[in-house]
Amino acid sequence: MAVCARLCGVGPARGCRRRGSQRKGAGGDSSGPDTDPEEGGGSEAEAGLEAVAASPSPSPPQPRAPLSLLQLPPELLVQIFGSLPGADLPSLALVCSAFRRILRTDTIWRRRCREEYGVCENLRKLEITGVSCRDVYAKLLHRYRHILGLWQPDIGPYGGLLNVVVDGFFIIGWMYLPPHDPHVDDPMRFKPLFRIHLMERRSATVECMYGHKGPHNGHIQIVKKDEFSTKCNQTDYHRMAGGRQEEFRTWLREEWGRTLEDIFHEHMQELILMKFIYTSQYDNCLTYRRIYLPPCSPDDLIKPGLFKGTYGSHGLEIVMLSFHGKKAKGTKITGDPNIPAGQQTVEIELAHPIRLPDIESLSNLSELSRIVLEVQEQVRREQQWQEEGAPEGREPEEEGRPQPAASSPAEEVGAEASASGEGPPQPPQPFVLPGGIASRKEDYPRTCRACFYGTGLIAGHGFTSPEKTPGVFVLFDDDRFGFIWLELQSFSLYSRIKVAFQNAEAPSREAFDDMLKNIQLLTS
Repeated sequence: MAVCARLCGVGPARGCRRRGSQRKGAGGDSSGPDTDPEEGGGSEAEAGLEAVAASPSPSPPQPRAPLSLLQLPPELLVQIFGSLPGADLPSLALVCSAFRRILRTDTIWRRRCREEYGVCENLRKLEITGVSCRDVYAKLLHRYRHILGLWQPDIGPYGGLLNVVVDGFFIIGWMYLPPHDPHVDDPMRFKPLFRIHLMERRSATVECMYGHKGPHNGHIQIVKKDEFSTKCNQTDYHRMAGGRQEEFRTWLREEWGRTLEDIFHEHMQELILMKFIYTSQYDNCLTYRRIYLPPCSPDDLIKPGLFKGTYGSHGLEIVMLSFHGKKAKGTKITGDPNIPAGQQTVEIELAHPIRLPDIESLSNLSELSRIVLEVQEQVRREQQWQEEGAPEGREPEEEGRPQPAASSPAEEVGAEASASGEGPPQPPQPFVLPGGIASRKEDYPRTCRACFYGTGLIAGHGFTSPEKTPGVFVLFDDDRFGFIWLELQSFSLYSRIKVAFQNAEAPSREAFDDMLKNIQLLTS
């Protein structure tokens, strides 16, 4: 068959034309003679075999010499090198002079600036200043990459929120401030504190942006990966012609939206202290420590994140809401002389929901207090049960009967039932503040999705005698919650900060938990 295939030019899968013609001749369908290679007509086959034998045998394939990257077109090498991380390119330049020459191509560095740092500007206009994309990457973006992200300034008990981002050809540090009290739903205010850019090819320039006289010389020192410091070298730019009094009045208008006469009798001493600390930070070296946004989990009651909330005479403060199993924590990013930044302001027991009474009964503070104190006693017994070495998975007994297992927070608000198709979410329930509870925000929501037992941290001036007191966590919707401080007889309303902060995600849950511990220890 192999011989027939060579002679006929077809493979065994398609069959042999010669044998096919023989079958047709045997059936009387062919007009050609029926020949047999053994009896005649074999000369053709023999000639074919002789030709095969006479033909030289094919030589074995020779191994191909390995190709070098240098044999590729330069345009292709530019594409390959441009897809590599910018931090690896200096090592590639050490391979040979040809690679080093190709890595001077600005197209490579333009791509790295765009893909690694989101620079969407037309980098070609840098040619006017004589600064290349390679300079922007190496001397600006890569050099200061460790300060990108969210930071908390070390300003006594007050803290703050700084977001360092790449903005065009600049790296800018934006200080975010809450809206004016008590407009908790208003957007955040922000102002630039410093910026870094390339004025010439040799090095980056750091400029302080504080004050009303424009940018001036500053300095940034990266202490370590998660800590850096800033310093202004021209503090005279912070001064106003009218002296300290004009500075103070201007600061009140900008930070509080009110005049000195409006708030003179409310908290004058605290304002003077805050102004002193706020301005002195720019006259001296100020340290910033990295913070992360809380990681998300499908079991979270709502999306964690940053919220702005009312704190009585202290105005609006920034709080980070995070979830930790059966607990939720509110950590202060900005603070006040009583509870400093970094401390845990509220803690919510998600395993202990509170069923609010009807509106008529809810308006009575004593009725709400009775319900909360009952749950507080239950929580106390559970904690004592665990401290005494209770078997894992068992709950404390009440009146000789085991307590039923608590439902998850998501079940409490009907989220799991909706997702599984078992039923619609629970409808919002009416909500009203009990009589005697003070609130800076009078137009709070009149319906809520769920309530949980929680504790709020209170302390005297200077964080003296801190104490956790019972309260009620009220979930209004995905972006707002409240907390009733029973002992203080006050209500705080919190609204989500809807800002897409860059480079603020925690690398892991462990890194986030360590960050929370560190900022709390710094203010203890």
